[in-house]
Amino acid sequence: MAEPTPRQAPLAGLRVVEVSLLGPGAVGLHLADLGADVIKVEPPQGDYIRQMTWPIIEGSSLLHWHIHRGKRSVTLDLRTEEGKEVFRDLVRDADAVIEAMRPGALAKRGLGYEDLREINPRIVFCTISGYGMTGPYADLPSHGIAYDTWAGLVNPAYDDDGFPYIPEHPSTGIHAGPLFGAFGLLAGVLRARETGEGCFLEIAQSDAAAAMDWYRSETWKAYERPESEVTGNAADNYERRAPGTAGMRDGVRYQIYESADGHVLFMASEQEFWRNFCAGVDRMDLFERWPGSKFGDHAKGNTELRAELAKIFRTRTTAEWVAWSGEHNTTIAPVNTPKTLADDPQFQARLGFLPHERHGADMLPYPVKFVGEEPVVPAKAPSAGEHNDQVLAELGYSPERIAELREAGALGRPRDE
Repeated sequence: MAEPTPRQAPLAGLRVVEVSLLGPGAVGLHLADLGADVIKVEPPQGDYIRQMTWPIIEGSSLLHWHIHRGKRSVTLDLRTEEGKEVFRDLVRDADAVIEAMRPGALAKRGLGYEDLREINPRIVFCTISGYGMTGPYADLPSHGIAYDTWAGLVNPAYDDDGFPYIPEHPSTGIHAGPLFGAFGLLAGVLRARETGEGCFLEIAQSDAAAAMDWYRSETWKAYERPESEVTGNAADNYERRAPGTAGMRDGVRYQIYESADGHVLFMASEQEFWRNFCAGVDRMDLFERWPGSKFGDHAKGNTELRAELAKIFRTRTTAEWVAWSGEHNTTIAPVNTPKTLADDPQFQARLGFLPHERHGADMLPYPVKFVGEEPVVPAKAPSAGEHNDQVLAELGYSPERIAELREAGALGRPRDE
């Protein structure tokens, strides 16, 4: 493959004004990672995301370093008329506004969608919140894990004293919601550039969590229908298994096994891969005894076969099994942890970390690659108000006018106070 070449960023020319608190600001992150000019409007004291969660790196949270990389920061006191007027000026030539907090927060300041479309009819207004704008939970305060517990993604665990606790799990709603938001925002901008008409879209992070787990909830819904219409797989004699991975607990040809130094995931649910595995380990007797079905056969409940496979998988390291699977065209994957993932050669070849020396924290890059092009390298997440003078000058404000706004308190105090 040819060396990547520098080209204009995919979203160069897209200007977004973001008003966000905490994690939902990731809507703008995904756009900034592709080269959009995302201007984060903060209160004079800044978004308190910088003090939230752990770790704290050089005085600011990893959450801030990651979610606000590539953005510019302007501080405005939207309680002042001067601050509101600056905000309106930012919106006049923008493509979109992100309200990443409780819905209606900007409308209360006279800066909601109906207000802003009078200034810019092409504006796309995106509001993202925990439970969305409607429904009985709309006004409930919440944090990210709530959307996963609401959507049924997290099962309570119990400690030795019998108290329930939150088990370790990958957060879904708080990350998926901004992805859906960025996708919808871009769709709105495309249409607005074609028609001249903007739109108002809203995203609930709880909805996003449920949408990402559609397979399980839709399976349960399907099972409400009679068995004459909805069955299990032919390989299981049409038994209705539990939805998703819960139905794989007793699987054998699709299961986690111990290797010589860790674990591997074996995935030979297709007969072809199962045959290739047995031939590769010189155990065709296993295939002849339990050939399985052509597709979707996990040999559920076959404890005798499971014991044989357990002995076989302990004979090689995880890395040896992964390399071996490529040589024999069968399905074996490593089982990493968030701590060990960075040591995996596939991770190192495709992702790696953006270095903390340049970005404030070591963090994963945007995972979409434009083949043959250099990736967008995001700037370090800004301090509150870092780009006040720069952005206001781009709006045509003179140094004298900027000084007046600062004196009036519209921008907060001077940065050296």
